[in-house]
Amino acid sequence: MKVLLVSPSAYPEIKAHGGLMIPQLAMHILEGLTPPEYDIATVEEEISAVDLDAECDVVGISFMTSNAPRAYELAGEFRKRGKKVILGGIHPTILPDEAAQYGDSVVVGEAEGVWEQVLDDCKNNRLKPRYHDGAVSLDRFIAMGSRRVGKKQAFNAVPVMTTRGCPYSCDFCCVSEIYGKKIRHVPVENVVRGIEEADANMYIFLDDNIIGDPRYAKELFRAIKPLKIKWGGQASISFVHDAELMQLAADSGCVALFFGLESVSEIQMKRMRKSIKDIAQLGEAIRKVRGMGIHFHASFVFGFDDDTPDVFPETIDFMMKNKIGSASLNILTPYPGTRVYNQFKSEGRLISENWKYYDHSTAVYRPKNMTPYELQTGLIKAKKDFSSFGSIIARFPWNVAHPLIFLGSNLAARKNAANDQSKLAGLVSEVFDQSLPAANVARLQPALQA
Repeated sequence: MKVLLVSPSAYPEIKAHGGLMIPQLAMHILEGLTPPEYDIATVEEEISAVDLDAECDVVGISFMTSNAPRAYELAGEFRKRGKKVILGGIHPTILPDEAAQYGDSVVVGEAEGVWEQVLDDCKNNRLKPRYHDGAVSLDRFIAMGSRRVGKKQAFNAVPVMTTRGCPYSCDFCCVSEIYGKKIRHVPVENVVRGIEEADANMYIFLDDNIIGDPRYAKELFRAIKPLKIKWGGQASISFVHDAELMQLAADSGCVALFFGLESVSEIQMKRMRKSIKDIAQLGEAIRKVRGMGIHFHASFVFGFDDDTPDVFPETIDFMMKNKIGSASLNILTPYPGTRVYNQFKSEGRLISENWKYYDHSTAVYRPKNMTPYELQTGLIKAKKDFSSFGSIIARFPWNVAHPLIFLGSNLAARKNAANDQSKLAGLVSEVFDQSLPAANVARLQPALQA
């Protein structure tokens, strides 16, 4: 039996540069779980086109919310051609009844406990409409080979996962709903084995928080130090409170970390129960990380109920004063399955439920202290300001430890800002209030072009 695994793109007409993509792991896990008697192929649509007439018997499509419409479109086309379609990933896990309308079967949650059964049932014409095995053990080693798609990806980074689950329940996040509140671990020896088999120089840990369990993280960093690799990942800012943990991370090859700072508003920082609750401490934390030779990548979210249009220049001012290496600037996205989605839905504040626009970059709700259009254009201008050549040059002397990461991240941010601006006219007509005065669009466009 021939199996095709597909990761769809929300915008299939736009192909990403593989070297600047965050590598995926789901396709590799499924491929590693597939018994050898099956002929399996994978395609990431952001890199290459999906062949609807590919020779296969079964199509597995894994997707998030923003690429759900495209996933459903592909599912329909494959089913027209007589293929069995299995849907899985974050979005089908949150909305399995919706997904069931478009596929022959839906995998809810993690695939490790059910994938072989799905394939066997499909081969023997007894496919069930739904499969679910709860929070599975991560003790099993899954061979995944090189884990690369295309010639280059995220600076040749190979994806690795060491933990799942999160003890926190942030209003705008559904990780704990999908993976549970208890942190589960991949045995350290299995992580080491997977890294050795991948045989690469650069790795990216896709854990939501690589230091979520400091005891495990320290054991992991000690174990990978002899491998002499370079790696990046995502961590909470509490990282700076443990000097031993920071040193072990740096010694093990950590070159870059993504920190979800979310907001420079001290009110918002306290509401999100951040370990650092004032701006001065946050600036010192950034300097500590940079002092360890680790590239600091910050993530900020705009559109909280306390935010006014002043939040954009305030955030840019903070990033420039603290010479932040690179940043992801996002709009608060009320993903289905989160408390913020339920709140906005009940308050009648959602202006679109077209999942294509649930992408971190589109205002799909009415903020309290600005219009959706002001939120959208504020984000675009902030992205353009922070990724301007003047900004890049001004921050570079403080971020020379890893010049390729610094330049690559900031050039990718410039492209992202340009893509957001190019979509603005379509958003005005398709998403934002139809009452938006045309004069406002004409007035603000020149400022964004600057």
